[in-house]
Amino acid sequence: MNEIKTSCASTNQKNAIIWESIDWNRCEREVKKLQARIVKAQKESKHNKVKALQWVLTHSFYAKALAVKRVSSNKGKATAGVDGKTWNTPIAKANAITELKRRGYSPQPLRRVHIKKSNGKLRPLGIPTMKDRAMQALYLVALDPVAETTADSHSYGFRKERSTQDAMKQCFIDLAKDYCPKWILEGDIKGCFDHISHEWLLKNIPMDKVMLKKWLKAGFVFNKTMFPTDEGTPQGGIISPTLANMTLDGLQELLAKKYKPRRVKGERKIYYPKVNLVRYADDFIITSEDRDVLESEIMPLLKEFLAVRGLTLSEEKTRITHIDDGFDFLGFNFRKYNGTMLVKPSKEKVKVFLDKVRHIIETNKMAKQETIIRLLNPILIGWANYYKYSIASETFSRADFEIFRKLWRWSRRRHNAKGKYWVANKYFHRVNGRNWTFSVKDSRKIDSEFFSLKRLTNTKTESYVKIKSEANPYDLEWIEYFDKRETYQMLNTFKGRKSLVYIWKQQNRICPICENLINREKEWSVTEHTVNSHIKRTLVHDSCRRSVLLKNRRNEPVS
Repeated sequence: MNEIKTSCASTNQKNAIIWESIDWNRCEREVKKLQARIVKAQKESKHNKVKALQWVLTHSFYAKALAVKRVSSNKGKATAGVDGKTWNTPIAKANAITELKRRGYSPQPLRRVHIKKSNGKLRPLGIPTMKDRAMQALYLVALDPVAETTADSHSYGFRKERSTQDAMKQCFIDLAKDYCPKWILEGDIKGCFDHISHEWLLKNIPMDKVMLKKWLKAGFVFNKTMFPTDEGTPQGGIISPTLANMTLDGLQELLAKKYKPRRVKGERKIYYPKVNLVRYADDFIITSEDRDVLESEIMPLLKEFLAVRGLTLSEEKTRITHIDDGFDFLGFNFRKYNGTMLVKPSKEKVKVFLDKVRHIIETNKMAKQETIIRLLNPILIGWANYYKYSIASETFSRADFEIFRKLWRWSRRRHNAKGKYWVANKYFHRVNGRNWTFSVKDSRKIDSEFFSLKRLTNTKTESYVKIKSEANPYDLEWIEYFDKRETYQMLNTFKGRKSLVYIWKQQNRICPICENLINREKEWSVTEHTVNSHIKRTLVHDSCRRSVLLKNRRNEPVS
């Protein structure tokens, strides 16, 4: 077997790469070391050293292997660019690593498609080729540590270890108390990704300018026609969210300098302007105690800041509201009721969710009951987990009732000649002490007699622990913090079962089948097998467990 080159120097093409033999844990360790060095150099303002370390990282085998793995294993792995190619075999993936070279690289134009937005309009989406995606992922590995170090502390979109729940919690912190600001500027940037100035990006983004310019000027193909790109960074590109974030970084610092606390003349007290920014990608809010400050001072400042970057505010989505009237942000509704701040799922998002559930039921009138449950359960679980950190109990209860009404009509329609009691006994059962559970007997399930539809009300609402605003996942100083935070979050995922946390740590947090990390991003399950007459419990990814079962059924050897 040929050796695998794993040095931090450029990839040696003379040695064949065996995809299945790559040590992914070592790849991640070596990449993290270089990323930590980049952060240290950036904090010390050693910009030439940052460039040198970025060059080493983008030419290393480890980073190239991880870049190929990312684009060949994510949700878009089966979506091809203009060349129609995908990397779906180990040989293709191994060959791709050797092809990721800066010299002679020329990106192909993007394949332009349009996806429907919630307001009915179409959003353009650019799909790069697999090789272009991998090259962007490679250079993002070197750019992201710099982006995290220089980012606004209250920016939460498209950033490692941050989420919409963090942004929601920060809004609550800024607005919940009696002394908090009362007026909110809801901002939205018009076509943010499509209109960012190329000139500004090339001048201000700390990365390889030659590579960046090639991606920005690659153009796109729509209806077999080639179009040039003179502005914007394409939605669909792996590096695009980070470029957009870095474009908008600096606004928080600008506001902090202009509206810093100051002492009132002739008085001993200090005046706090209460101007705060919370941003998630291109959606943001700015708070103030005075509406006039938002209208006459902050709005012009904001427009000037964006104009330099080629951006403008969306007039239809940018508005100023009072906290007593409430506002929607990231799918949540923030409003004070008699001085008490409540965060609930927004009415619009509840309607969209219920419409989606009704559509699935309506378009599967003749499907089996088990099929309906399998289609709905992932949607119900995902929606409940998103809103469980808000005041959502009442919303969950109402949504469960609406779903029940639709399923009852679906059940009655299938048996027009039968009475309602017969229909109820066939499709609804008593499960875990609850009547009227939409469920079906499932012989494949060992631990339960029924395979049931999930209820939203079974998801308990809880308080969310927000990430520290200044935390940097690439900085060695924050390793212990993120380790404790991950353990705490996994404990919640394990529903407080500390024994599972022990097993998780014993496995070094890795799935023994795929050797990838077990975290909150992918579903997991507990398997049991006998070792020396003792039952051993192991945590594995659900997808890995299913793949092993499938191979066993086909009598194929399990790797």
